[in-house]
Amino acid sequence: MQAPPHVASFARALDRFPAYVYDLRGLADHAARIRAALGPVELFYAAKANPDAEILRTLAPFVDGVEVSSGGELAHVRRTLPDARIAFGGPGKTDEELALALDLGVERVHVESPREMARLLRLTAAPRILLRANLAFEAAGAALAMNGPFGMDEPALDACLDTGVGGASVRGVHAHLASGLDAPAMLRLAERIVGWAVPWLAARSVEAPEINLGGGMAVDYTSPETLFDWPAYARGLLGGLSGGLPDGARLRIEPGRALTAYHGWYVTDVLDVKTTRGDAYVILRGGTHHIRTPVTKGHDQPFTVLTGSGSGFGSGFGSGERTGKATLVGQLCTPKDVLARDVPVPTLRPGDIVAFGMAGAYAWNISHHDFLMHPKPSVHHLT
Repeated sequence: MQAPPHVASFARALDRFPAYVYDLRGLADHAARIRAALGPVELFYAAKANPDAEILRTLAPFVDGVEVSSGGELAHVRRTLPDARIAFGGPGKTDEELALALDLGVERVHVESPREMARLLRLTAAPRILLRANLAFEAAGAALAMNGPFGMDEPALDACLDTGVGGASVRGVHAHLASGLDAPAMLRLAERIVGWAVPWLAARSVEAPEINLGGGMAVDYTSPETLFDWPAYARGLLGGLSGGLPDGARLRIEPGRALTAYHGWYVTDVLDVKTTRGDAYVILRGGTHHIRTPVTKGHDQPFTVLTGSGSGFGSGFGSGERTGKATLVGQLCTPKDVLARDVPVPTLRPGDIVAFGMAGAYAWNISHHDFLMHPKPSVHHLT
């Protein structure tokens, strides 16, 4: 993939590697297009994808709120965006986190179990909640099925209502069931969620309900130019689903990766090139302890070579020769430290600069930073 000219120019001028470069200009344009497509559908950003403060500030004008999944995220988002609407989700919330949510004015708590509901009620008599539903709906082609410990089946949902909270404080349901779906598949799942939620909530006297469809919009690392079809998804939500909603009902989504992935770059330099038993390797400064995405997703991280001794593809590492295919690895003492395996590369020598794209989500913030205690990357924001 190619880096935008302003990103490439900045990256070439860096004097220290590795570095994260966040393209806030591109992120704002991307978020604005999504916001325009969604119309009245509420858009909350899932901070777990990338909680970088400047990214949060860049997204703030285009989102209706932020979804957090820990007390640490909650405190960070509240410091960064003091007036943001916040929803607090995730299993395993502690009493301290629930108390913090109340202290910091969280708009919605996504309750994950009857026990969590009871613990919340010990802190406040009138919590403002969505019940997270774990529905038995298959989502063919999903990268992740969000079942198991996430949310509740129907008996547990009813058990929450039996704790004495009263229907007035239950504002609706949250049903993030799968991740990695394209727009048609996401719409089919949304239709099933809404088809279940509307009568279930009506039978329990929840008026003007909120239905949170979660996130999970597909991001294709093998085809960086292929974006989730936001206009088609929005048309389906607004044209097909909205007509079946009761008066005052609201739809909400919570994307993370699909908002920020495309606008982050992990930039580093070549330390060595070598051939071992016929296999070519490019050894880079840093590695998957800085950008764990390719390991967790099991893919080759898209990249571009910003400087190089040659162009095109061929074989060998000698002077004037071309490298052909090589495996790009980091500095860690493990054979799993692979960013891209057996991929075409131009001639590379020590000092050349490589930029890995689609590093704006689930990259730095999920990486095992301190393994081997290498220096951490610098972080830069382009506006």
